[in-house]
Amino acid sequence: MEKTALITGITGQDGSYLAEFLLEKGYNVIGMVRRSSTLNFERIAHIQEKLTLVPGDLLDESSMSAVLREHKPDEVYNLAAQSFVQTSWFQPVLTGETTALGVTRLLNAMRSEAPEARFYQASSSEMFGKVQEVPQSEATPLYPRSPYGVAKVYGHWITVNYRESYDLFACSGILFNHESPRRGLEFVTRKISFGVAKIVNGLADHLALGNLDAQRDWGYAADYVRAMWLMLQKDTPTDYVVATGETHSVREFCQLAFAVAGLDYEKYVRLDARFVRPAEVDLLVGDPKRAESELGWTRQIDFAGLVSMMVEADIDSVRRANA
Repeated sequence: MEKTALITGITGQDGSYLAEFLLEKGYNVIGMVRRSSTLNFERIAHIQEKLTLVPGDLLDESSMSAVLREHKPDEVYNLAAQSFVQTSWFQPVLTGETTALGVTRLLNAMRSEAPEARFYQASSSEMFGKVQEVPQSEATPLYPRSPYGVAKVYGHWITVNYRESYDLFACSGILFNHESPRRGLEFVTRKISFGVAKIVNGLADHLALGNLDAQRDWGYAADYVRAMWLMLQKDTPTDYVVATGETHSVREFCQLAFAVAGLDYEKYVRLDARFVRPAEVDLLVGDPKRAESELGWTRQIDFAGLVSMMVEADIDSVRRANA
């Protein structure tokens, strides 16, 4: 029998890859989108006619109740959030309303309208923040270092709370940084790949960045949405770290990205204090052993492959836009 999945945040990077993945699995895919003057369907344009898009908002529980009541999903993936760490410093209350309380509103709506549905919450490695151990596993204490990280901790624990209190099938994927050619331009990886593309196409002569020594565990978004789905196919709900187990610095990302275009990053990258966070997260590296052993999940694209994929895609798109 055909399953129905509801994805909040379907127009984002993860939402678009997850929608593709579920369509291939034969799902009926419902995407919840906010009514917004700047709605961007670019990432799902190629599959839009196969999706059912419905209005709803994490700030409005009744809108989510209506969607659940009408479409009766078997699986709910909550990928919507104010998801940019830097913005959370300037909009901490909005970040809390969507990224934290939005989860509660959705779980509450599920409790009354779709208690049998399986729920996936997009948790984040930013919850580890000032890391208490290296690498970080499901048992590592949380110490968020940004309003975004704090809001994600709330969303994570309210998911655990509803699972234990109301017997909902609810789980969180603690995903470490995952990138792709569909990543937003405000994120450092895409800023770098797009910066290289502009330099190659003669549209810029330098790239301004913040802390080059910050280290992250970077994977490929399409690999990570597969882990989300695997979590909801288990007999019992629990939480998983999804990561590569490797760490790389922003500097290393730059080095590889410029090398794809045959350039030396040191000639083009300039440091700009505006892009340094008030409280930096220095070293995030995840331990994916549990996801690998219990879910059978492994990544398919490595770090160098990810960087070259992003740079080549941006060089191509900038060239076409410029033509």
